[in-house]
Amino acid sequence: MEGSVMDLSEYRLDKAKEDLETAEENLNAGKFRASVNRSYYAVFHALRAVTALDHFDSGKHSGIIAFFNQHYVKTGIFDKEISKMIDSCYRLREKADYDDFFLVAKDDAVQQLEKARHIVLAVDQYITSQGSDHSPVVNDK
Repeated sequence: MEGSVMDLSEYRLDKAKEDLETAEENLNAGKFRASVNRSYYAVFHALRAVTALDHFDSGKHSGIIAFFNQHYVKTGIFDKEISKMIDSCYRLREKADYDDFFLVAKDDAVQQLEKARHIVLAVDQYITSQGSDHSPVVNDK
């Protein structure tokens, strides 16, 4: 399948927005662990929407985060506070998904969702500002 880098970026951003909706639904249903997970994945897909503009992807979450921090936070495109939010979201999701007997409090799930919304909105504004000046990319998946 062939499309532009902007198409790929927008597709990934749509996934991020869908994960935000699911995180909110889970939060409202009292499923705090699931909400934390979906909030984090909203962040992750938003970051991948940005890195798509550079034709970059990674099989590891840490690779996406490191690339984003190096090329978008350290250069001042995104505020340093976003990097802290990403790290916090990543760490809480890891605990919620992998630590036995770790209970996610409602307040933690609410904060995670708020951080995810902030990041997705910032990414959405950035991608919108980039227009459609990007070259085509081929994705055979």
